[in-house]
Amino acid sequence: MTTTPIPKKLLTRQHEITADFLREVDRHLADIVAGRATEMFEVRDLAGVLCIHPTHLSNTIKLATGHSPCYFFEARIMDVARELLRDPGRSVADIAANLTYDPSNFTKFFKRFQGATPKQYREQEWAARREAQAEAVTI
Repeated sequence: MTTTPIPKKLLTRQHEITADFLREVDRHLADIVAGRATEMFEVRDLAGVLCIHPTHLSNTIKLATGHSPCYFFEARIMDVARELLRDPGRSVADIAANLTYDPSNFTKFFKRFQGATPKQYREQEWAARREAQAEAVTI
């Protein structure tokens, strides 16, 4: 059975859509953290920003990367959450509210992806930081 090759132009457009999606995810999360946005977008909202049908966006990103848009969106939310948790001056509840989560839902979300609650993650980070400082002092 012969297969029809995919035109290069189509592959380029897939990667362009993927890059635009990731850029909009980063922009939206920066707005959330800065307080310029009060509600977390869903994939369909991001598709609307890109003027693309949500199904087309999902299919295109899946074809280009092998992962769904949610995979990238949730991974980026986790990156932001981990960064915010490194700040000892902010409570977990404050971080959850900043990311538009209810504190218990944020804990469930975080634990599902990190394997530890936000508090446990924070304690692990602080312990690792203290250990690194102790090693630096003894050297």
